[in-house]
Parts: sequence; structure tokens; C-alpha cells
Amino acid sequence: MIKPHGGDLVNRLASEEEKKELMEKVETLPKIVAGNRYVGHCEMIAIGGYSPLRGFMTKEEAESVIKDVHLPNGLLWSIPIVLPVSEELWKSIKVGDEVAIYDENNRPIAIIVVEDKYTLDLDFYCENVFKTTDENHPGVAFVKSAGNFFVGGELLRLINRPIREGIPERYYQDPFQVRKVIEEKGWRRVVAFQTRNPIHRAHEYIIKCALETMDGALIHPLVGETKKDDIPAPVRMKCYEVLIDNYFNKNRVHLSVLPAPMHYAGPREAVHHMIMRKNYGCTHMIIGRDHAGVGNYYGTYEAQEFVEQFIDELEIMPLKFEHAFYCTKCENMATSKTCPHPKEFHIHLSGTKVRSMLREGKRPPKEFSRPEVADILIEWATS
Repeated sequence: MIKPHGGDLVNRLASEEEKKELMEKVETLPKIVAGNRYVGHCEMIAIGGYSPLRGFMTKEEAESVIKDVHLPNGLLWSIPIVLPVSEELWKSIKVGDEVAIYDENNRPIAIIVVEDKYTLDLDFYCENVFKTTDENHPGVAFVKSAGNFFVGGELLRLINRPIREGIPERYYQDPFQVRKVIEEKGWRRVVAFQTRNPIHRAHEYIIKCALETMDGALIHPLVGETKKDDIPAPVRMKCYEVLIDNYFNKNRVHLSVLPAPMHYAGPREAVHHMIMRKNYGCTHMIIGRDHAGVGNYYGTYEAQEFVEQFIDELEIMPLKFEHAFYCTKCENMATSKTCPHPKEFHIHLSGTKVRSMLREGKRPPKEFSRPEVADILIEWATS
């Protein structure tokens, strides 16, 4: 099986015995109240999803990633995993202190040891990671709104998981659990499919094309923090379930969720997504049109071009697909590589158009969305 990024799968989960002790200890420590995004980072660090990271980045690590797409030790890493704190707390704590991280519901989540406290050039950060400083970009908005006081340091233990709402617990499988599933199924070539949207016909077609040369597919929707107008994760999960039940060979797919937040960093995030899926045991990953993009900030296939330069370091291989559509002349799904017909024969709807139809209770055409998926989305949009 493919090795985790950096060689070893990190585990910072507290045992039940440790948890009892840590729940008493946190009451004596300085307190960071972190938003969902950073609580999600805590979990991803602890379960090994961000291997080899063992905590939040120091200034040296963050600046190295921002500037050079590598950690100081030379290992490929593309997205800064940093922890912003209030100016008041930043001034009061010192290197060597242990600090408790709480969620917004006042639940203790983790304890970190402060190894560094620092500020960053946020414009340089955003320009390098997101290719823009425009605060209309959701990733830039997240960074700028969080402030410019950071602490870095090792995460000692994850005490509590983030609160789960609307998604069955069985889908929250840590990397070691997904790796066990892959091993038990005997899959050697496993392709990951990243999504933060419902799976429509074009996505279904791409996954099935990939499966023709793979042993299995991990359908791995991201369910951490996303932008506010994205379809809620519990709604999306119902869509994935009904699609797999009716249109996939269940012996060849596995549905699990990724509790990481979305950054909308396009090319940089494509590398990030591949590293995470490598940690979950996947050997390949689908990189499609405008992967992890938003608006018009990135080129249509810029993510595919970006990951190509890191193939040797990634080890997990990209499967690059063009935009898929239904061709009324071919009478099936296709891409420009396989369909000879002009665009007037192609059925493709924008996300904006689909949302408008759903709000009006109109079902998108069957060539775009399976009826079972459309029914779930109409119920959500009109309720």
C-alpha cells in the first residue's frame, strides 16, 4: 500500500484514559476559542490526514510553504496550516506554554505546546496561495478576517472531535480506517474523487471512466467549513447515498467523508487534496476542470498543470479529465476528447442556473442530473 506523505501516519488522538486527565488539565491552561476551520485542522492533524504535520506551523514553516510550496525540510506541502489567535492572547502567552483550544460551543478540543508566535505578510500569503489579494475570494476573506497574530506548535492530543451535525457517524473514517477498508477489499489501485458539490452526471461519468482502470474508488466529499452558498454537507451526503445505491457497483466504491475545510486555492489546493488522499491510502486522484477553484481566479486546467510539476514528490498520481457533458447527438456522456459535435448539442448547466431551477421546484434535465438526486435538491431548495 502507498505510504503516507513523509513516511508515517501521525496519530494525536487521546485514549479514553488520557482524555479524563486532559479534561481536568485544560481548565488550568490559557484558552483559544477557535472557529470551525481551525477545529477542523486540529482533527485533521490528530488523525493523520495532514501527515507529516504534527501541529500548527511555525513562522519558518508557514513562510516556506507560502513562498516555495515545500516545508523547510524539503518535503512538498502547498497550503499553510496556521492558527490565528486574538492579539490579547498572543501578547500574554510565551514560547513553551501549553494552550487549550476550544470550539465555539466552549468544548475543549486539543492542547498544543507553543513553539512560536509570529505575524505574516498577509498580502504575500494570499498572492502566493490564492493568486490574488481580492477579498471577494473566499480564501482571501478567511485569511484576512482571522487577523495577523499566529501561534505555532505541536498538537499534544485531540481531546474531543468536532460536533457532527446531519451526517451519520459511520462516514467519519480516519485514514487508518480507510486504509484498512482498502486492504480488506484487496484494492491495489485506488482513485479518490474530491467533491464539495452533489455528484451530477458529468462527475458520475468521470468516476466511472476512472474505475475502468482502477480496482476501486474512494468517493471522498469534503465536509469541513466551506463558503456559505455551497450546498450543506448533510444534503450532499443524501445525494451521494442515493447515487451509489442506484448507479454504482457498490463492490467498487467506498463512501467516506473528509472533515477538512475548503480553501478555494485552486492549483495549490489540488496538491493539498492529493497529499491528504495519499494519507488515506489512495494511489490516484481525479483532477478535473477548475479543481478547487472559485470564480475566475484560476485557469480552467491550471490545477492539472500545477500538479504535474510535482508528480515525483507526490507519488499519488493525478487522473486528469476534461469537462464532461451530455451530447444529444452522441446520446451519451462525453468530453471534447471523445465527442466530435459542436456545442449546440451539449447539455451543460451552470451552478447558478441549476440553483435557480431548484428554487423554482424545477428538476434539471435527466441528462444533467439523476432524478433521485434532483428530488433531494429540490426538497432542500424549496423547504
